Amino acid sequence: MTQWAQSLIRISGYEVETLQKRLAEIATRRATAEMRLAVLDAERELETDHARADASQRGLLEAYLDGWKIRKDSATTELRAMEMEEEGARDALMAAFEELKKFEHVAEVTRLNELAALARRESAAMDEQAILRAGRA
Repeated sequence: MTQWAQSLIRISGYEVETLQKRLAEIATRRATAEMRLAVLDAERELETDHARADASQRGLLEAYLDGWKIRKDSATTELRAMEMEEEGARDALMAAFEELKKFEHVAEVTRLNELAALARRESAAMDEQAILRAGRA
């Protein structure tokens, strides 16, 4: 394989690895955000249950739910942004992977063409030697 092909493949491979790490990091952050939403929902249920059980808490429930809605909207917005970021990272990874495969294909075709050219040269050299031997005999 030629030096330029090895370099392109190495660079493309590095880009694929970098994008894979980025995608994994985004997926981890997204899972954390999803967990935060689940915790918010569980807290709301708990506070609602407390308010049902204790009449003095009912008046505070409305204020709590207003604050909860703001936190939930914020967490939901953050999650949507992460999902979009994840989609973009996944698209970038797919494009980088396709590029890597193209470089590998071009390198393989180049290697096969070089082998075919070498075989043709060897065959021509052998033919030339056979002609020279036939001319001497």
